[in-house]
Amino acid sequence: MNGDKRKKTVVLGVLGVDAHVVGNKVMAYSLESEGFQVVNIGIFSSQEDFIRAAIETAADALLVGSLCGHGELECRGFREKCIEAGIGQIHLVAGGNLVVGKQNWEEVEKRFKEMGFNRVYPPGVSPKKVIEELKKDLKCSSEIGVRSSE
Repeated sequence: MNGDKRKKTVVLGVLGVDAHVVGNKVMAYSLESEGFQVVNIGIFSSQEDFIRAAIETAADALLVGSLCGHGELECRGFREKCIEAGIGQIHLVAGGNLVVGKQNWEEVEKRFKEMGFNRVYPPGVSPKKVIEELKKDLKCSSEIGVRSSE
């Protein structure tokens, strides 16, 4: 999968009992504009919904969003479920308002990485930053995800 010429496929959605759709739509548009194949499973999605979509589409990454603050609870056991489903090496990304209250971001990020997430982003992160790091992480070829201004 890595370094090939096909478009990289990402599954994008909002995990759990969270109806915050605006950030999800912005990320989907941004990813598509950069050449990614985006499977947007929308809001109120379960871990199983993400995993099913990843298997059905041979996805390269799962991008999990949460804005209600329950992301940390909703994301527990996610990597383990991926392993059980046979996609244990899939690139896992979480972003948004992942915890309740003001917490030290470095500690939040550390907890998510300990849960098996490859990248974790705070609220307000630029889609450009997420995409640049995703391209690097997925070893995108020069034809995939390159803006015309580059």
